[in-house]
Amino acid sequence: MITLAHVTCQYRGVTAVDDVSGVFAPGSMTAIIGPNGAGKTTLLRAIAGVHPPASGTIAKIGLAQTHLAQTQIALLPQAGRMERGFPISCADVVALGAIPHIGVFAGLPADAAARVAAALVRVGLAGLEPRLVGTLSAGQFQRVLWARLLVQDAEVILLDEPTANVDAASEAVFRDMLADWQRTGRTVIAVLHDIDLVRAMFPNTVMLARRLIAWGPTDTVLSAENRRAARLALDPWLDAA
Repeated sequence: MITLAHVTCQYRGVTAVDDVSGVFAPGSMTAIIGPNGAGKTTLLRAIAGVHPPASGTIAKIGLAQTHLAQTQIALLPQAGRMERGFPISCADVVALGAIPHIGVFAGLPADAAARVAAALVRVGLAGLEPRLVGTLSAGQFQRVLWARLLVQDAEVILLDEPTANVDAASEAVFRDMLADWQRTGRTVIAVLHDIDLVRAMFPNTVMLARRLIAWGPTDTVLSAENRRAARLALDPWLDAA
């Protein structure tokens, strides 16, 4: 269980998330939605532990409070913000998912190549192990990042716009992965703009506009009234920026 209590986060000296409280239950599938500039990515990074809150607390109950916690939480950043110019192969990127389990300086386990190959098969990229990521399409690169998540095999999966710039076939692969994670009891928290995907795959939704607008069952949170409240809540922040 991940519990947020009065979480406030700063980004470049500006309040990006303001006094957010709530609970992500174990095994729940939760979307985080809201207008651009609503603080969604900042909140996700705070949950991951890479953007410490300015105030408030984030308790990860049931997860190890040691370095082992990093094997239990996987963060998928926005693919568009990642540098692909470095000459690294698809297999090497996917294999990075094993690092939280074995450490940075340890050698890959004997079955690593098989796990990497299986993950690439699962996302529809069989045989692409030697390809450099800089030669991939945006959709293919996103699938490589999904494969890395499969190798990491975490209990809590944090996703930042995982289906941005992907085609319909890639989205179908992603929906199958979500269904697998739901069946195996993973906790999934995803920043999304695709409301159809939210309605189809995420029973729970957090609507954010720097402050919390609503948190609960998706159909309730996605009401016209809440959407209007989110737009109105963000206007003063943008005017002051």
